[in-house]
Amino acid sequence: MNKHKGRLITGGCLLVAMLIAVCLRPSSTAANSTPVAARLTTQDTQSVTLSAQQARRVRVAQVVTRDFTPEVDAVGYVDFNQDGLAQVTSPYAGRVRQVFARAGDTVKKDQVLFSVDSPDLAQAEAALVSAAAARVQTASVLRRANGMAQVQANAPRDVEQAVSDQQTAEGNYQAARRALHIFGKDDAEIDRIVATRRIDGELRIKSPIDGQVSTRTIAAGDLVQPGGSPAPFSVSDANSVWLVANVTEDDAPQVHIGDALTATFPALPQQTIKATVDYVGNSSDASTHRVTLRAVLHAPPAGLRAQMLATYHIATEAPSKHASVPMNAVVREGSGAMVVFTTTDGRRFTRCPVQLGPAQDDYYPVLSGLGRAQSVATEGALFLSNALALKSQ
Repeated sequence: MNKHKGRLITGGCLLVAMLIAVCLRPSSTAANSTPVAARLTTQDTQSVTLSAQQARRVRVAQVVTRDFTPEVDAVGYVDFNQDGLAQVTSPYAGRVRQVFARAGDTVKKDQVLFSVDSPDLAQAEAALVSAAAARVQTASVLRRANGMAQVQANAPRDVEQAVSDQQTAEGNYQAARRALHIFGKDDAEIDRIVATRRIDGELRIKSPIDGQVSTRTIAAGDLVQPGGSPAPFSVSDANSVWLVANVTEDDAPQVHIGDALTATFPALPQQTIKATVDYVGNSSDASTHRVTLRAVLHAPPAGLRAQMLATYHIATEAPSKHASVPMNAVVREGSGAMVVFTTTDGRRFTRCPVQLGPAQDDYYPVLSGLGRAQSVATEGALFLSNALALKSQ
């Protein structure tokens, strides 16, 4: 009896020991499941899979190769072509008698713009009339002296004096004519003054060029002075304008004469103009620390006016080819990283960090991080970024 009892106790102890050993032994299933779960989590943090309904909200585009041109961007304005801009002033003081043109009028060279009652001109005309009369008188005296000398009715010195007086009168007359030429009178007008002996002192100011009246600052009755500011009239060459840009000191060394320039205008959103840089300033503005450059635009389009604001893009190098993605395919993350989402089937999208260059024509050049034979999400890229962020939490 005791022997059987001892066997039962021994068997029970063995059974308990086996149960304890089984409980303490690590489960192979549990040991293997942890690394598998970890591998799945690491793999899925960079991708997200959409349902068919979600996938319909996302648009996909193929990565394509495009030409991108290194550019310098600048702001500026449109200006008159200063090489063809004439500031028309009166060379002598006086009161405006008449005005013959208005701002916006198209004028021809030598067309009269306004007239001035000039005391200086009246004095010059009076001097001409007096010189013309003296010229006639001395010529008559010389003829009479020569006639009397032929019959020996006067002394030789009388003839000599008459010749001297006539030459002096002729010189004064020619000087008076030249003075009126300086006032802008032509030979026909001068001859008319001599013939009629009429002095009116009206100084007619003419346009020196063909063009368009850009400003007019006078009216009849105004007093004008030589060199006064602003000028009574300014006439601009309507066939060309300046495109003026102000670039930063950092960008200025990249711009050279001959670079292609593209201009857009807030006032003319549908208008894009191309020109060529023909001037780069050799100094920087002390206040703005910007360098001025400009291009001449010939035959400007209708509606383009001086002092309009403009945005400029100056191509500083030859174009180069890069893989490109639409701007709406790029998501800027909170860390500042730029990412796109690539896909092969339109359902599973993988996060792909990329390095981008400056955007042109609504596309970014991809400098690194993306191949040229891939597809990326465009519309819905931000949705994918948010979905991936929620999945990672």
